[in-house]
Amino acid sequence: MNAAPPSPRRANLDRRMCVAANRWGARRAIGIFFGAISRLGDGVFWYALMSVIALVGGWHGVAVAVQMAITGLTALMLYRVLKRWTRRPRPFRTCPGVIAHVPPLDEFSFPSGHTLQAVSFTVVAVAHYPVLAPFLIGFAALVGASRVVLGLHYPSDVLAATAIGGGLGTLSLWAERVLV
Repeated sequence: MNAAPPSPRRANLDRRMCVAANRWGARRAIGIFFGAISRLGDGVFWYALMSVIALVGGWHGVAVAVQMAITGLTALMLYRVLKRWTRRPRPFRTCPGVIAHVPPLDEFSFPSGHTLQAVSFTVVAVAHYPVLAPFLIGFAALVGASRVVLGLHYPSDVLAATAIGGGLGTLSLWAERVLV
């Protein structure tokens, strides 16, 4: 079952923004930079962050790392359900002028799993360690931008994933307060 398509006007803006951002990725240095950011956003950065938080933060750090892991697993399950439900093709498959600068991890575009994970992890980590906010918010924003620049997602995929990830991270913090 597919979700309702966006209005033609919004879809056209989404495509134009996607093409413009993707052209930046064709520049060698920019493509390499955003490719590296995207690769780190695959999980390597987040797993390393959870490990450091657990090792440095004592029992509180272990609890935060576990909360991030549970939030991440929840985000992964939600992401898979949404991908199967919406089945939105990736922009490099349907949008003339967009090329994939790196291979996709799966077939569909909506929502951006990298962005969903980055935002949900950031919300939880920053709530417990506010000093990390400038770095983590900046990195999460770069992860989201990388997905459009690399031709793997439309801007609307990233915006929706930001909202979903923000809500999921907030829900995780709420559940922590209720359950603990």
